[in-house]
Amino acid sequence: MINLVHQQNPMPEQKPEVRNQNFLEVCTGYTEDQAIREAMRCLRCRKKPCVSGCPVNIKIPLFIAKVAEGDFEAAYEIITEDSSLPAICGRVCPQENQCQGECVHGKKGEPVAIGRLERFVADWHAANFGDEEIKPVEGNGHKVAVIGAGPAGLACAGDLVNKGYEVTVYEALHKTGGVLVYGIPQFRLPKEIVAQEVAKLEAKGVKFVTDAVAGRAFTVDELMKEGGYESVFIGTGAGLPSFMNIPGENYIGVCSANEYLTRINLMKAYKDGSDTPIMPLQGKKVAVVGGGNVAMDAARCSKRLGADVYVVYRRGMEELPARHEEVEHAIEEGIVFKTLNNPVKINGDEKGYVSSMTCVEMELGEPDASGRRRPIEKVGSEHDLPVDCVIMSLGTTPNPLIKNTTPGLEVNRKGGIVVNEAGLTSHQNVYAGGDAVTGAATVILAMGAGKLGAKSIDEALSK
Repeated sequence: MINLVHQQNPMPEQKPEVRNQNFLEVCTGYTEDQAIREAMRCLRCRKKPCVSGCPVNIKIPLFIAKVAEGDFEAAYEIITEDSSLPAICGRVCPQENQCQGECVHGKKGEPVAIGRLERFVADWHAANFGDEEIKPVEGNGHKVAVIGAGPAGLACAGDLVNKGYEVTVYEALHKTGGVLVYGIPQFRLPKEIVAQEVAKLEAKGVKFVTDAVAGRAFTVDELMKEGGYESVFIGTGAGLPSFMNIPGENYIGVCSANEYLTRINLMKAYKDGSDTPIMPLQGKKVAVVGGGNVAMDAARCSKRLGADVYVVYRRGMEELPARHEEVEHAIEEGIVFKTLNNPVKINGDEKGYVSSMTCVEMELGEPDASGRRRPIEKVGSEHDLPVDCVIMSLGTTPNPLIKNTTPGLEVNRKGGIVVNEAGLTSHQNVYAGGDAVTGAATVILAMGAGKLGAKSIDEALSK
């Protein structure tokens, strides 16, 4: 039975005035009845445009049909044929630009809430079959190293171990998960979920080595020559922050969103008694410069730490690259958007602390190379915004450590590793994918690259 209702079933969530004071998950998830009602909205399209919109090509109509029937475990089995991280992707993927962006329902109303249904199915499985014993996969005699325990590395390791490969994942930080752990806040993605996914891979036989910085503790060539690995997949992400290079960026109170979120998420700086605290923000004013998902995360964390928060972005609300849901949640939580504004200088007091930020107003001209309208400065529009802290969220680039220690590894002008259509680098038997190749992108795109890497490695080593 198909339900032709044009609106999605609303996602249950904490009230804004409550959630902006805690780090508990904002969205509480569909009930079984809500999931079934939402699944019944799917039209079972013959051409399945939602599948082509998914970077890993999950069989979306098939799993939704099982949800509509109330067979949630069958739905989970269908999803996990193509995605190893459904609980994560259901929470953080930009569905509106991917699967849901192609949904036919979206032409006359709201698309089917595919991401919410994926999350529901994953959570239902964890609640009902989470303790199910996972047996190690029988080995095929081949040995592969994965560098980076983020979404690309985890996806690659998961697909390889399922095929019988002996896989070791090397992670620079003291915890596995990459950006899923250090970047995305607890209120969007509980870390317990990431830990569960990692535990499943360990149960299948994947080995994880933490505190292992590639390019310092070892090189790619050493892994292959001395470690005995037949192939290596590089999924090290893009963790090198960008700044504006404007006057005053060295004042105390200016930081990158990467550093800020790592302190909060990975090192629990939001808890009293943290060993690595950030500056006290209760009653302070914070400006987050940027408009992507990372900017929303930094802004919403700052709000929860007691600050009055501005998001300063040089384009308008329509051009914000962040997920619609994150922007809506930020607005509901009391964050002020100062769009069509661009910082030109950070000002400090006599002690070297940030006191204000000088901005200029912008207007939008013709589209630039990105397809978005180009921001143009309004003459004579300079003004000061009183702030105590400035968080730069301007994108990231790949760390150059691996490039600098791997002779013959080709990179592009932005530091991204150059790969062919199979994910193969210029270095024999070395593959790469995710943000280390593309620069900062999405979790699901990184997963797709990890899966491609695993497929290519398998094809090469199976010859």
